Amino acid sequence: MNILAIEASSEACSCALLLDGVVSERFQIAPRRHTALLLPMVRELLDENAVTLAQLDTVAYGQGPGSFTGVRIAACVAQGLALSADRGVIAVSSLAALAARFGAPGEQVLSALDARMGEVYLGTWCLDADGIPTPLAPEQLGVPSAVELPAAGDWVAVGSGWATQGVVMRQRMAARLVRVQEDVFPGAAQVALLAAADGVAQAPELALPGYLRRQVATPRSRPLLPESSSRNRS
Repeated sequence: MNILAIEASSEACSCALLLDGVVSERFQIAPRRHTALLLPMVRELLDENAVTLAQLDTVAYGQGPGSFTGVRIAACVAQGLALSADRGVIAVSSLAALAARFGAPGEQVLSALDARMGEVYLGTWCLDADGIPTPLAPEQLGVPSAVELPAAGDWVAVGSGWATQGVVMRQRMAARLVRVQEDVFPGAAQVALLAAADGVAQAPELALPGYLRRQVATPRSRPLLPESSSRNRS
């Protein structure tokens, strides 16, 4: 499959083209600049490879979990590009893309992204001989002391969640972590490769973010105005 892929679930912003089995990628660590960067990156890749959206089979995107704004941007950009070219979309877990980017074939990988609010997004994977992650448990959101961690085996830990919230998880895993890569993020190249391995496209209108957190903003603990002021204004 020839695929355009978008990934924006973390501080990293990236897009990639998979053409005849060869991947090219644009990747930049650029917090809060995803909206400005993604479409120019896409145009550069298409022009560089002398290909149009209409010549591609599908558009893939990292659906999260991750930054609330970032996963919405990726889904919206993928949807818009797919609609313009009359193509389908393929959603790929951002945690799976992270595991595939930094894990090796045959390894067991714990991919974690910082979820803010003292929590992490965590995925548990086994990579096959081709480096394709198979989930060993449902993806999780929780505080490091409460997320479910594997009880046995050797594991590779990757992702920003290990940098910001990893102290407790490291203690819980003890000597079973054989490698830790903390300041790393998912990329569009792996989104494209995992989409090709999946191969099942959906209609563009089904391009939706994947959230594990139901509440994405902290509610105010009190009204903006005292009740007496509110009554006086009515």
